[in-house]
Amino acid sequence: MSLQPRKEPVIYVVEPFGGSVRRHMPSLPLVHWDDAAVTRGDGIFESLLVRDGKAANFRRHAERFAQSARALGLPEPPMHKWEEATQLAIADFYGAATSGQALPEAKCTWTYTRGRASTGVPSAWVVVQSIPEDVLKQRENGVKVMSTPRLWQVAEELPAKTLNYAATMATLRLARERGFDDVIFTDPETGLVLEGATSTVVAVKGSKIRTPAGKGILPGTTQAALFEHATEQGFRCKAKELTVEDLQGADSVWLVSSVRTAVRVTRLDDVKLKAPGNAEEIRGLIDASLAR
Repeated sequence: MSLQPRKEPVIYVVEPFGGSVRRHMPSLPLVHWDDAAVTRGDGIFESLLVRDGKAANFRRHAERFAQSARALGLPEPPMHKWEEATQLAIADFYGAATSGQALPEAKCTWTYTRGRASTGVPSAWVVVQSIPEDVLKQRENGVKVMSTPRLWQVAEELPAKTLNYAATMATLRLARERGFDDVIFTDPETGLVLEGATSTVVAVKGSKIRTPAGKGILPGTTQAALFEHATEQGFRCKAKELTVEDLQGADSVWLVSSVRTAVRVTRLDDVKLKAPGNAEEIRGLIDASLAR
């Protein structure tokens, strides 16, 4: 018997300089009016999949989180405290589970901001919550995707996973108004593929698995885990410059990310992409890579 998904999130506050962690009631305010997350979108985050009661791909997320903090000039996050808060939040989230009971997957989010202007002390917290139903449906059904040039600058030398997603969310709303579910960004000068709105692009053709190469692409933790595992299974994995036409000519195209895991692109612009014969194999590769 499976444990029913919990409706209320679990929140733990992390002291930014390595102090205690404490549980926070989700019904009470957490962020102040002058927090940089609110006034500037100035902060970073990571989203992790919780599977079988554990945070998947933890090491890669921790490394990227610390890298993002350095890119924004935030104090180095004490990752042992973030790990402690994550474990406590997961344990509380599944508190009603009994031994041997199947646990539903969940989403864990780390948020770290520059903090209040009045104090200069960063704000930091961990949230564990149920995965939205629409995300689970996209895993099963795939997504229709619109390609579009990315018309704003991103850090090229050390990309960071920042809270400033306003332009990305606006582009997603436009795509949905046009009948698409998601977007793949391209370079406005070269037309080369960059990344999805909240995902890494992966193309499969035969035994070759490719992901876009170039500046301004946030390194994907799920894609890195996939490449490591798939290489061991005999696939040839490589980051390479890709065009939209390359994607349309592939056997299959996937948007990979931590919580959605593997979502197959069923349509790219005006081209319908047929389901490949090995779709379940590719999905299995991604699932297996997250369990490592």
